[in-house]
Formats: sequence, structure tokens, C-alpha cells
Amino acid sequence: DVQLQAFGGGLVQAGGSLRLSCAVSGLTFGNSAIAWFRQAPGKEREGVACIVSDNNDIVYSDSVKGRFTIASDNAKNTVYLQMNSLKSEDTAVYYCAADRVPLCSWHVKFDHWGQGTQVTVSS
Repeated sequence: DVQLQAFGGGLVQAGGSLRLSCAVSGLTFGNSAIAWFRQAPGKEREGVACIVSDNNDIVYSDSVKGRFTIASDNAKNTVYLQMNSLKSEDTAVYYCAADRVPLCSWHVKFDHWGQGTQVTVSS
């Protein structure tokens, strides 16, 4: 049974930083695509960052490139999203998701989802 647990959200001022964590179990961690998505009120869900650690496949959305960094700790089966230079438009519920297909693409339908964690950036 695949399980993902996301945590680390909170309230931060614009320009600040937060680190989200996603603990994954039930699949081959290094050879799976693990991604972060977000959904702001009234907006569609957006892919933010994705990683397949075994082949070093990493993808970012244009909106976060240069500010966010995704990384994995294979020993802990955990993926992190370091978010720097946060903006008010980064406010959203952030979800981690996984798929057994080892490919980072926003066209992939991710099969497994964790609960969301709220990130609020005050201006």
C-alpha cells in the first residue's frame, strides 16, 4: 500500500523560506517519480517540482525555477522541497504525489497522493 505524508507548511512572510517534506512508503523510492503539486483557491492544480532520484531526472515549473529546490534522501525515503524567496502567489495547499513510472512529466497521471499541507505567504 503506497502512502505519502507531507508536512512542513506554515505561514511565512514574503521573501522568506520554508522546507516541505514528503515521506514515502510502499514503492521503490529511487525508481519512482515523486512530485510536488500545489493548488491555490480558485485555481487549477499546478505541478511544481518532480524528481526521479535514480536517474537524476528533475523538473521544475517555470513559476518556481531558481527559487525552489527538490531533493531526495533515499535512506529516509523522503523528498524535500526547499522554497526560498517566497511570494504571495506561492500561497496554496501543497501536495506530494508519486508514480511508479520513473519519468518526470506533467503529462503523467500520478497514481498516489498524500494529504496537503498549507503554505501561506504574507505580503
